[in-house]
Amino acid sequence: MGRPPRNGDGGAEPGANRDALLAAARLEFARHGFAGARVGRICEQADTNVRMVYHYFGSKSGLYIAVLEAAMADLRAAELKLDVDVTEPLVGLLQLFDFIHDHFDANPQLISLLSAENLMQARYLKQSGVIPAMSSPVPKLIQTLVKRGVADGTVRKSVDPLRLYVMMVALSYFHLSNAPTLSAIFDEDLARGPWRERQRRDARQMIERFLRVG
Repeated sequence: MGRPPRNGDGGAEPGANRDALLAAARLEFARHGFAGARVGRICEQADTNVRMVYHYFGSKSGLYIAVLEAAMADLRAAELKLDVDVTEPLVGLLQLFDFIHDHFDANPQLISLLSAENLMQARYLKQSGVIPAMSSPVPKLIQTLVKRGVADGTVRKSVDPLRLYVMMVALSYFHLSNAPTLSAIFDEDLARGPWRERQRRDARQMIERFLRVG
């Protein structure tokens, strides 16, 4: 008897192979980076075959770009949960920080993917036409909240939306992406729950004091 047919042999629902490949590839690229990742391992984990990679994504690099796009889409979905029309401006900006911080904290694979892509000077992210488009609403959301906050006297003037967003990401990302080296240098386990919770409170307070009038 031959082996049971894999999903890639036609037994899966339409799109199931693609979703399985993306999930397996996200883990593989996060663990091994682009150069170290192996398409064969991805297909084995996804229970499909190599031709499905080329059918859906065209190449290994196409699959990697799709993984980056999916990971960034998840982050954007978390950020854009905020309803700016019913949220008080300062409260809304702090909630946005909470969304960003909690998303990075819950998604270590995203941190690995972004760290690896930064080492490659965003070589593959630059090839995506999707990521810049999905990112553009975030500074606009911040700008809307800042303008309303300035108008009602709760947010100080001259807050640049993009600079504020970068600050929020830095305070959500750096301590996680650099936890192994910082922990070794200072003999303090930055991955411990209590340390991370204290960092979250301190970072949120920094954002609030930066934004608040007076």
